[in-house]
Amino acid sequence: MEVDTQHYDDIIIGGGKAGKTLAPALVADGRKTALVERSLNMIGGGCINIACIPTKTMVASANVANTVRKSSAYGVKTNTPSVNLAEVIQRKRSVVQGMREMNLHNLETALGHELIIGTARFVAPKTIAVTTTEGNNRLLTAERLFINTGTRPLIPSISGLTEVEFLTSESIMELEYLPEHLIVLGSSYIGLEFAQMFRRFGSGVTVIGQSEQILSQQDPDIAIAVQTLLEQDGIEFLLKAKVLRVDRTGNETILQIQVGDREITLQGSHLLVAVGRAPNTDSLNLAAAGVATDIRGFIQVNDRLETNVPGIWALGDINGGPQYTHISLDDYRIIKTNLINKGDRSTRDRLVPSCLFIDPELAHVGLTETEAQQRGYAIRVAKVDASAVPRAKTLGQTDGLLKAIVDADTGRILGCSLLCHEAGEVISTVQMVMQAQMPYTVLRDGILTHPTMTEGLNILFSKL
Repeated sequence: MEVDTQHYDDIIIGGGKAGKTLAPALVADGRKTALVERSLNMIGGGCINIACIPTKTMVASANVANTVRKSSAYGVKTNTPSVNLAEVIQRKRSVVQGMREMNLHNLETALGHELIIGTARFVAPKTIAVTTTEGNNRLLTAERLFINTGTRPLIPSISGLTEVEFLTSESIMELEYLPEHLIVLGSSYIGLEFAQMFRRFGSGVTVIGQSEQILSQQDPDIAIAVQTLLEQDGIEFLLKAKVLRVDRTGNETILQIQVGDREITLQGSHLLVAVGRAPNTDSLNLAAAGVATDIRGFIQVNDRLETNVPGIWALGDINGGPQYTHISLDDYRIIKTNLINKGDRSTRDRLVPSCLFIDPELAHVGLTETEAQQRGYAIRVAKVDASAVPRAKTLGQTDGLLKAIVDADTGRILGCSLLCHEAGEVISTVQMVMQAQMPYTVLRDGILTHPTMTEGLNILFSKL
């Protein structure tokens, strides 16, 4: 059966943060634009539906439970919290649904029927075949194509793993009853957020990490401080550990683990696999377009997000850069600046903030102390315990550590890690000073509101 070919100026494959923001901008620029998204349940992308928004909604519930549990320390007497995970999940679904519907409305308003729900694959460099959710086949061509298909949970090759039931960062958010003992495979951002969340809901939790420290990209002092906090919550850690085999017997998942020179057995009711993300490129048939990927399957791009094929760009997680929604948004800005505003913007030297949404939060921007030393900087290091911040005392949130790395020659801030209450908000102040290339003394001597957590920057930088 012959399929009609429809031509567009621009086609976006995937409606994540970059894609959903780019589409209306292209339409406003007079471009005939189509956006292909594989499912109505993924409108708005991974952040809204399966990542940032749902996880942080559940983190909020876990922190409420923890506050109730510790309320007597504030002079407030309450009963021991009873967590109804089904209701937590329903709250999460409600938040996600509201944001998804808002995004759907915005895209339908901008694109109309050019919002296509279906699965796309390349059949030529500028041509894609789309199988819609209604079962129709469409052939679309365009002058320019933008790939924004995101990532999915990475499933490691472990003997027996595929034969047992295990959870991912997506499926665990649909679990409506508490695991008795949750084993978390992975000791980075995703694993640690779920570890603390479910510990505060009431589950026993063990975290397995392959490296000698959690958060392997952080300095050891920061990683140790985070681990200590989580251990105080009752989370157990097995580090420098390699899972050899996974089995399931009755209601127990059984892991054979190599830890140093000994082999141990660990049993738990549930297993969460959180060892990273894999790119959604395998179904795109990129070979037909000649688009190059790296060994992991991420699309290779230059600093203007251009692939090796002229007229094809890759945005967001799929291009192998930092996997944050705010980076996907900045990828959109690069495309808009270069293609619509005729400017010149790239990924070179952009500051990338991050936040691990445990309690207290760990926020970071710039270089770590280790990275600064490796790059040959002469550095000065400032550190202060979070307990030195007056606001932390009033809140009863005194756990944590603030750390900054400063160029000894210029006085400019090279990097900062904040493990403290509201760190994700406070780090933005540091980032603005870094972007303006101002010296650290701006934060040391600036008048900051008392008592706030941001005032802690006065204290931190006075240590220099």
